[in-house]
Amino acid sequence: MSDSLVVCEVDPELREKLRKFRFRKETDNAAIIMKVDKDRQMVVLEEEFQNISPEELKMELPERQPRFVVYSYKYVHEDGRVSYPLCFIFSSPVGCKPEQQMMYAGSKNRLVQTAELTKVQPGAGLHSVREGWSGSWV
Repeated sequence: MSDSLVVCEVDPELREKLRKFRFRKETDNAAIIMKVDKDRQMVVLEEEFQNISPEELKMELPERQPRFVVYSYKYVHEDGRVSYPLCFIFSSPVGCKPEQQMMYAGSKNRLVQTAELTKVQPGAGLHSVREGWSGSWV
């Protein structure tokens, strides 16, 4: 992964929102969906969700446009421990315009660094958002 290519910066308001999201105390599943604002050349907040299942999240993502998602979910380990990991999802559906894919791909590393995410699933996309998907991430 090259850190040198940065197509879009992260909006300062989104930066703060991501910082607060990382340290949230709630125990429900939650998501932040982000998009690239082509005119401003920035990754911006599109929508926030509380108490959202992976299936519901999948339904919220556009079918033909890329999106970034940070998802917090409850995970119960085999030994009974409970954790609330944050996962980064890069949804880039088939049929996206090549320039959109380039803007998102070139902005991904900066967003991951800004959000200080540690659970980044390579190639994770819309097909990865389903019940039971998270066990291999923990």
